[in-house]
Amino acid sequence: MDWRIKAFVQGALARAPGGLQFNERLQRYLGGRRDCGAHVDSKFQEDWLIHMSYLRDLGFSLEGRHLLEIGTGWLPIMPLCFHLAGIARVTTVDLSRHLRYSAVRVALLELERHLAAIAQAAGQSLEFVRGRWQALADQPDGAAILAKAGIHYQAPADATRTGLAPASVDIVFSNSVLEHVSSDVLAAIMHESRRILRHDGLVLHGVNCGDHYAYFDRKITPIHYLRYSDEQWRRWNNDLHYQNRLRPVDFLDAAQNAGLTIALKRHRARSELLAKLQSMPIAEQFKRYDAEQLCTTSIDFVARPAPLS
Repeated sequence: MDWRIKAFVQGALARAPGGLQFNERLQRYLGGRRDCGAHVDSKFQEDWLIHMSYLRDLGFSLEGRHLLEIGTGWLPIMPLCFHLAGIARVTTVDLSRHLRYSAVRVALLELERHLAAIAQAAGQSLEFVRGRWQALADQPDGAAILAKAGIHYQAPADATRTGLAPASVDIVFSNSVLEHVSSDVLAAIMHESRRILRHDGLVLHGVNCGDHYAYFDRKITPIHYLRYSDEQWRRWNNDLHYQNRLRPVDFLDAAQNAGLTIALKRHRARSELLAKLQSMPIAEQFKRYDAEQLCTTSIDFVARPAPLS
């Protein structure tokens, strides 16, 4: 599909009454969520397990912790994984209400085949993880599963004003979310995270900062959108699929400006994009970044509250 067609359709749906609901049905029956098993496998193997490896590297234990997830999405894969791994409580918030309770059991059942991997990643026994899974599977419906797991779903909700008490959260987490918020909202999220984090807590974010239209149109690259000025990009950007085009360093700067200290970061420029960059036009506003920043399309990072002066 030509990326401009997708952008036009999504822009029209974003403005139309009932457009959000229609887009959700398209995603369910025609988009990436039509194969729930493959979607769960991908999120588990390519995202959750990697995030858990960072926590292990930092010696961060999950047991008894309170986690805030920003951006629940369509399936509560991450909250369920964290619960099975030993987290005591998850607050998960979303700007719009996407989660359907009927999908909760579906996600839980798909995770059964990953219980051994969850136990290994979390340093738990398989009996512990399976016991927590079975306790959830015994619940009558999706709402009861979330309640049993201590997962509190809030939507619509504002991640910049969570209403949570100061120093009441151990982990603030997001996965493929921060690339979809404005720079002002990103800054506000980081300041709110600093407010609600305990002194030994951390933020853990995985950011996909490449042009998402490249997933649908193979003729363009993941840095295609850097050729457009803000004025030009507004024609193609839309509320259903907003992309802020920030580079990896911008996310790190937002965290540090909010009083967080970077404890771990993982990002790398893509060699095939570096080769193409020399012949690619770049909008003036992006010329202040070096080639590595321009050609890096994902960043994972962990940050801790900096000591108060």
